[in-house]
Amino acid sequence: MLRGKSRLNVEWLGYSPGLLLKQEPLAHTRALRTPRGHTRNESSLASTLKTLLFFTALMITVPIGLYFTTKSYIFEGALGMSNRDSYFYAAIVAVVAVHVVLALFVYVAWNEGSRQWREGKQD
Repeated sequence: MLRGKSRLNVEWLGYSPGLLLKQEPLAHTRALRTPRGHTRNESSLASTLKTLLFFTALMITVPIGLYFTTKSYIFEGALGMSNRDSYFYAAIVAVVAVHVVLALFVYVAWNEGSRQWREGKQD
């Protein structure tokens, strides 16, 4: 008979003295013996990955798109600035866009982490 910590490890794997006498399918015993937070961790990981990929796409497209849009249509087109001046001001707009995307990412990541922490705290 196993005692203490080794008994808990063997029972968690699905092999207890009672189960050795019965031959149940392993898939059924694994489904019953999985840790409670296992599926929550997978959904949390998927959610985090989706958030990261979304903000990665934003980090690439928003500053570049704003740079060329503001340079062509706003600074050169509407305001009539020279080519050299429009490069400078469009670069400033792109840098501000990078900072806005980073701030949004930090805000979303902070709220997602605190929400997951509160859900874990209630268990």
